[in-house]
Amino acid sequence: MSDHAMDKSIELLTPQSTGPFATLDGHPLLSNQGVPLNLEWIRQVRVNTTAVERRAQTHVARRTVKKDWQAAWMLRAITCMDLTTLSGDDTDERVRRLCAKARQPLQPELVKQLGIEALNIQVAAVCVYHRFVETACRALKGTKVRVAAVSTGFPAGLSPLPDRIAEIRRSVEAGAGDIDVVITRAHVFGGRWQELYDEIAAFKLACGSAHMKVILGTGDLLTLRNVARASFVAMMAGADFIKTSTGKEPTNATLPVGFVMTRAIREYAQETGMAVGFKPAGGIRTAKQSTEWLGLMKEELGLDWMKPDLFRFGASGLLNDIERQLEHHATGRYSADYRHPMA
Repeated sequence: MSDHAMDKSIELLTPQSTGPFATLDGHPLLSNQGVPLNLEWIRQVRVNTTAVERRAQTHVARRTVKKDWQAAWMLRAITCMDLTTLSGDDTDERVRRLCAKARQPLQPELVKQLGIEALNIQVAAVCVYHRFVETACRALKGTKVRVAAVSTGFPAGLSPLPDRIAEIRRSVEAGAGDIDVVITRAHVFGGRWQELYDEIAAFKLACGSAHMKVILGTGDLLTLRNVARASFVAMMAGADFIKTSTGKEPTNATLPVGFVMTRAIREYAQETGMAVGFKPAGGIRTAKQSTEWLGLMKEELGLDWMKPDLFRFGASGLLNDIERQLEHHATGRYSADYRHPMA
């Protein structure tokens, strides 16, 4: 990798310890604390579906980053990953293997070939069911990799509200620093915005100091207008991140949904002075897709949303392809997929 591209990678990968939580168009932003529910704001939400879909099509058709810059963006993507295992046959050993991959996502030989030893590349978090939170915490002790727990009756979110709140508290007590919560989609279909707001606000209270990512289940919400409205309610209720999907729906993260949600984040920041993160999840499997999503964040929200404090990929297989593409960048050869097992 060239010195210039590596310097730029280091700039992107180095956390900023001073100043505001984020900036948007030169304006400083605080972390999101939530605001009272504004029903008029929700009623006024409109989405031009045709225009959004056309914008998504032109986004992927543009010239993409190449060569050293492409490698730098792929490294950026790794640091924004929530490596995830959410299968019915998960075991403690599988979680420990995933945590080992989180600590060292690239093979040492490849790191040396790329000349990026100084970057100490690691993923942002490991995402597991509550049952495995303590296992993940032990395996990641001494690192900056966070432990995220899916909660609130994931993936359907239909268990009784007291049970969902208790599940959050148990995961926080077990050591989870991120909690991914699931909303009741029926509140969106029925336009019951106060009930949705109260539900998410209760989740936020139970999270305490842990970051709350609110999963909207966008593939189930039927319209982009519903996606936008649910995004605003979640942010008003105190979401640290809004997340597209559980990864279990037939349709998960799509670029049209991404544009709607990021523009909701922009509008919320402009109105409140507070920044909310974004997490696309489900169906993102290739290095090319990761750069498309990073490009979306850069264009719609700026460089602060290309860092793990405000952007995450919900990913399981994505790292495999990125590692293969980086090996090709370093050696000119593609390795076999089986050389990059995840768990």
